[in-house]
Amino acid sequence: MISPRWLVAPQEFKGTLTAAEAAEAMARGIRESSPEVVLDVAPLADGGPGTVDALLAGTRGERRQQVVRGPLGTPVEASWALLDEGRVAVVEMAAASGLSRVPPEARDARGASTYGTGELIRAALDAGCERIIVGLGGSATTDAGTGALAALGYRFLDARGQPLPPGGAALAGLVQVDASGRHPRLGAVELLGATDVTSPLLGPDGAARLFGPQKGADAAAVEELEAALAHLAAVVGDRAVGWPGAGAAGGFGFGLVSLVGARLVPGYELVARALGLERRVLMADVVLTGEGRFDRQTSMGKGPGGLARLAREHGTPVVLFAGSVEREDGLELELFHEVVELAAQAQPGESASKVLCEATARWAAARLNGGR
Repeated sequence: MISPRWLVAPQEFKGTLTAAEAAEAMARGIRESSPEVVLDVAPLADGGPGTVDALLAGTRGERRQQVVRGPLGTPVEASWALLDEGRVAVVEMAAASGLSRVPPEARDARGASTYGTGELIRAALDAGCERIIVGLGGSATTDAGTGALAALGYRFLDARGQPLPPGGAALAGLVQVDASGRHPRLGAVELLGATDVTSPLLGPDGAARLFGPQKGADAAAVEELEAALAHLAAVVGDRAVGWPGAGAAGGFGFGLVSLVGARLVPGYELVARALGLERRVLMADVVLTGEGRFDRQTSMGKGPGGLARLAREHGTPVVLFAGSVEREDGLELELFHEVVELAAQAQPGESASKVLCEATARWAAARLNGGR
């Protein structure tokens, strides 16, 4: 009898489990309840948190650590990676400027800055890389990447010729962008923005209105940021405003395209190629993925949504384990063969790892016993 083969490829459960921790919990649950299953484990990322780990897992390289300025200005230690014998660098903006770097009570969508991400990019430039991949996901910021570009020598000036203070709200006072002092190697590298969403810069699905509230913006701050980003686009040129991914990471995608000439690519696709996911899906009888919250953003460039589409192309069923399910307009339930909501199974005080492990174990046992 041939043993069933399952691919376990979750993304991070934001705020509770990294992708690697989630994968380990799911695999442990399956091994405990269904040891006959052959497991293939591939922690997933899409340009957001875990992208450096995922690309290092799929490509030979080295991890580097650096102390940089966090989203609110305090020092943080962030990692980045050198791949392909130093020719390619991977910078994860969530590591330097991510929401996980800010306690919920201190979130400041108006003032948070991507400056630290720019410091990581500068380190990659100084290392002599030919290509730099910037993972655009999990941000605490809505400054369109202007903080990062300031770290690379750009100056964003007001009507008096003075540099603007950090943060997206300050962009309402932008009059001029001075790029004369930018890093000399910026024009010599291929710069890719790896996006985790297909959102445009502005509008209901844009950087401020869709993502601002989770970064601490109330209704007034959301509209203030929307207006500031629209003003930035008017000053620098609005060619890329509606591009898919322009709104990623608080508009960082737009800033990279409009001010540096970067190219935006789906982060999930970069990781999928590095991990050989298509081959692994073809070998699997079932694909199990996961994320912290299943909502309409899942189908807008997130890893589980991309993996589900890939599996569907090959007729492989995909099961999603989600911390919670946001039943809202635009939710694509049909992406998945089955959705397991963990919140409904959790007991007070249980760790996220234990909840996920036990839910996966129950599902695996039912699958094998019931044959569904």
